[in-house]
Amino acid sequence: MDEVLIGSVLASTLRVSVPLILCALAGVLCERAGVIDLGLEGKMLSTAFATAAVGVATGSLLLALAAALLVGLALSMLHGYACVSHRGDQVVLGMAITMTAAGLTVVLGIAWFAQGGQTPPVPDSVRLDGWFTGAGELVAQIPWIGRALALALFGHNLMVYGTLALVAGVWWLLYRTRFGLRLRAAGENPAMVDAAGVSVKVLRYQALALNGGLSALAGAYLVVAQNPSFIPNMTAGRGYMALAALIFGKWHPVGALWACLLFGFMDAVSIRLQGASLPFIGAVPVQAIQALPYVLTVVLLAGFIGKAIAPAALGRPYVKER
Repeated sequence: MDEVLIGSVLASTLRVSVPLILCALAGVLCERAGVIDLGLEGKMLSTAFATAAVGVATGSLLLALAAALLVGLALSMLHGYACVSHRGDQVVLGMAITMTAAGLTVVLGIAWFAQGGQTPPVPDSVRLDGWFTGAGELVAQIPWIGRALALALFGHNLMVYGTLALVAGVWWLLYRTRFGLRLRAAGENPAMVDAAGVSVKVLRYQALALNGGLSALAGAYLVVAQNPSFIPNMTAGRGYMALAALIFGKWHPVGALWACLLFGFMDAVSIRLQGASLPFIGAVPVQAIQALPYVLTVVLLAGFIGKAIAPAALGRPYVKER
């Protein structure tokens, strides 16, 4: 029974961490280039709605993902137009994206589907199936730890495994390529990048394009892998948790991964504890258990935001010297 419990909690941790990891990677790329993105929550919410709406209308997974990518890129380009090209306030623009998305998705949901802002469930053709179930059955035969490993690591959908691969991909992009070196330099010393003949504006737009694509995958995951329909405010603060994770991870892809897994673990444990009775305490209120991941987010931000050193030019619009 303990093997099953451990395996189930670890499997839940991986599944609920995926949107956090994708959003954190999006934030790492954007903020490493010097652009603050407080609009991750709004981008994820908008792309989740786009995925559900197109999925319901067409029944096509590819079209639903394409719609999510289109919306994510459009919002990131809007972010770039306002903050990179016209040097607008990055914090205000990010919050504006999030607030607009929270209201607009509900309005469009009511207008198009007349279900109180929700969408109908997407068909099975838009949902993702589990992978490597056969391998999981073989691993389950290993004594002592087999069942826990099989439950924890096998049978997840493609986006779970793809997200873990993306962590390695983003690390390689940032620390093993010329593009990554220039991107990080744009967030640390944009004047030096400009002096080398490289456009800081183009680099930041490229970072925002990657940011939009990863945010779109995070929003799409909520519909194609977790909840089969869009629900108003279904992101439930995950974008802000991803921001906390990237700060706790010191703007490093691997550090952000571990922070997101920690948040995911707390979320998985909170789900398991609902309705449980603890020794000497008794029944714990459901609301208190559901608040655990968010309390942890506030604690980590309060304890570590002063210790984490942000990119030197983060949030500062670059004005080219003449």
